[in-house]
Amino acid sequence: MVTDKPSPNGPPERKFNKIPDIIFGVLARGAAVLTLGLLVGIMISLFISAWPSIREFGVGFIFNSQWDPVMDLYGGLPMVYGTLATSLIALLIAVPVSFGIALFLTELSPAWLKRPLGTAIELLAAVPSIVYGMWGLMVFGPILVQYFQRPLQAVFGDVPVLGALVSGVPMGIGVLPAGIILAIMIIPYIASVMRDVFDVTPPLLKESAYGLGSTTWEVMWKVVLPYTKAGVVGGIMLGLGRALGETMAVTFVIGNVAQLSTSLFDPATSITATLANEFAEAGPGLHQASLFYLGLLLFFITFVVLALSKLMLLQLQKGEGKKS
Repeated sequence: MVTDKPSPNGPPERKFNKIPDIIFGVLARGAAVLTLGLLVGIMISLFISAWPSIREFGVGFIFNSQWDPVMDLYGGLPMVYGTLATSLIALLIAVPVSFGIALFLTELSPAWLKRPLGTAIELLAAVPSIVYGMWGLMVFGPILVQYFQRPLQAVFGDVPVLGALVSGVPMGIGVLPAGIILAIMIIPYIASVMRDVFDVTPPLLKESAYGLGSTTWEVMWKVVLPYTKAGVVGGIMLGLGRALGETMAVTFVIGNVAQLSTSLFDPATSITATLANEFAEAGPGLHQASLFYLGLLLFFITFVVLALSKLMLLQLQKGEGKKS
């Protein structure tokens, strides 16, 4: 039985009232330290496993485009290029589409359609990545060749700069198909975050803008986006992180050729696709160490992206404070 103990200098104190707080504080700190320890442990283990390749090739590994397991010569430039190019294409496609979806669901959609349509979009995130890869290779690839790649080559093939981007043999695999598949995969994440942050905009702000004669686009662009820009940036960075780390879908449709090409239609490879294709067969030595080096580079790229997004969010928050 917990009893109150009178205190000569103040109100009565309860026995053992600090024990739950102490236990909760220890568990919370332990979880934070464990997470940080796992992160540091992963980084250290990657560095140790990649050390033979780091010692052999140094920083030049990042800028070398040769990948030849037979001659034990390795360079990660084609993989880094493929990872960044496909992720950039995915963002260029997914961000406007996600914004349109969020705009429709929050401002234009009938009430009876909001819930089923929102649920259907979120269900796209539950589709396994290997299903996206198989669909992209067997179904989407041939459609892309017939209705997009060949007409695009016919129109822009002779243009000096654009012709190089669409050159090559249309096969339905390459950087562009991989980027489009990634865009389809990250749209549910970005659209869901945008919809949720758009919904938290105070109705009074939007109603006031509509009352002044603003259109739906003006309300979204001048009222909702400035109010929710931090959340929108966070959703975009979440989608980018998802695109950078995707493996199976990219492996199916990117072509898995370690080469650099200006054409978006040529086969290429990415860090995750190379790891998936070669890690099981790589023997001890430089080959395996170079694959770990690629994993370390992917870890570094993801860390830089998350750090930049955090700095961007902090800058946005500072700007909001100055305006207020």
